Amino acid sequence: MKDVTSIRSALEYLDQKGEVLHVKEEVDPIYEIAAIEKSFEKGPILMFENIKGYPNFLSIGNLFGRRGPIADLFGMDDPNKMKFKFVDALHNPIPPKIVKDAPCQEVVITKDIDVPGMLPIIKHTEFDAGRIMGCGNQLLTDIYRKGDTNISFNRIHFRGKDWASISTAQITHIGMMAFKTHRDQRIPITVNINPPPAVGMVAGTWNVRTIVPHGSDELGIAGGFQGAPVELVKAKTVDAYAIANSEIVLEGYLEPTSENIWESEEAERLGEQRQGETNFFPEWVGYMGTAWKVRKLTVTAVTMRKTKPIFYTVLAAGLEYACFDILREATFFELAERICPGFCVDVNIPDYFKWGSGVIFQVHKARSQEEGFQRNILLSALADAPGMRMAIAVDEDVDIYCADDVMWALESRIDPDYDILRLARGMRGIAAQPIEVRQSGVGGWEGGMAFDATKPYHKKHHYQRPHYPVDKINLRKWFTEEQIQKVRLMQTEYAKTLAKNGW
Repeated sequence: MKDVTSIRSALEYLDQKGEVLHVKEEVDPIYEIAAIEKSFEKGPILMFENIKGYPNFLSIGNLFGRRGPIADLFGMDDPNKMKFKFVDALHNPIPPKIVKDAPCQEVVITKDIDVPGMLPIIKHTEFDAGRIMGCGNQLLTDIYRKGDTNISFNRIHFRGKDWASISTAQITHIGMMAFKTHRDQRIPITVNINPPPAVGMVAGTWNVRTIVPHGSDELGIAGGFQGAPVELVKAKTVDAYAIANSEIVLEGYLEPTSENIWESEEAERLGEQRQGETNFFPEWVGYMGTAWKVRKLTVTAVTMRKTKPIFYTVLAAGLEYACFDILREATFFELAERICPGFCVDVNIPDYFKWGSGVIFQVHKARSQEEGFQRNILLSALADAPGMRMAIAVDEDVDIYCADDVMWALESRIDPDYDILRLARGMRGIAAQPIEVRQSGVGGWEGGMAFDATKPYHKKHHYQRPHYPVDKINLRKWFTEEQIQKVRLMQTEYAKTLAKNGW
């Protein structure tokens, strides 16, 4: 029986399935871990067992890089169907459950706290401002709003032993609490390292805000996805909760905005943010990030499991958003469903859209009255999801999991004068996108692009794809299995897609 309610039990299962590569030779958290992970992206989960300077810790990387193993973990045969499991979780959340004792509190440290000295925080690149921690999931539970649980990834830089900068974008749920709901207050918080996989997947998601608005029970969504409540335990030193099955937890406070600090020494020296001059560490958009003036995190306790706590070294500009984007796909599907029920068939966020900066909708026009709904959906996606750069709509006869087929649809079905849609200039995106800096002099982001690559309903007969009868033959009548597989290895991915469908 698979247990998905802790990272330990999940890794045990995945290890038995041959999905974990154990790195037993000594590895340095400065550059080496990040370089190994980048070299093996879309490969196995990496388990580092001998970390220089941190003999009592393990660390994992590339945990969410491939959807196949995660789908298997949650009992699903088709990785591309996981989004629909999240759609169900959106409608049927399972609220978290409070417990008295927790594995994450087997060891409690409240004195002589030295977080960078305790934990194997990595340095990603030679451009980085320091050892930046991107692995912790910040949990805020608003005691004034029952059922309001906010879980997210935010970059943390320990500039002191027990204090750090923590970036909380205002447009995120945790940012709403930090900038608005409790702006000038000291906010109790926990940073949970390696909670249950479902929690990490929810935390890593750029949600469509109109679908998962501020005040939602995000842990309830994770509970619905894993089929059991996420267990919480009262923190030891602050009025907050920790995720009970985490490996390591930092307890502390988000300090008031009046105490905001710069993310790096260089930015503090300059006294301002300078794009390209005050590098921080890699951003998810694929460029080096810039140091900002942000909230200060003060740590009051470090708690952890007793036996070899497992740290997590997610790459900031990596491909683990392959699984973080599953809930985002679900929220886009739900957005489309609310605009026109039954119209959207599927949604995909490919790797090249960098943590949800783009989305592909697959739609089915059943009657003429539905013509145009794809445009409503496209523009809603651009407007409702911060950071969106591109939205594409295609028909059912296009494979949204094949970039070549999507490009073919763009090339062959778009009228440049009519089917390329844009939002108005001056709308707001996110500062992580360098393109937004270019537009700073004219009032902000220039807006995203949407491509309606669907067939016009009344002219769809002009777009009939040929169908070679691949479904009516059995290649094994003429070829051995070995010969067939040898040919498959020669074929490009696009050729395989065309061959599979007979296009």
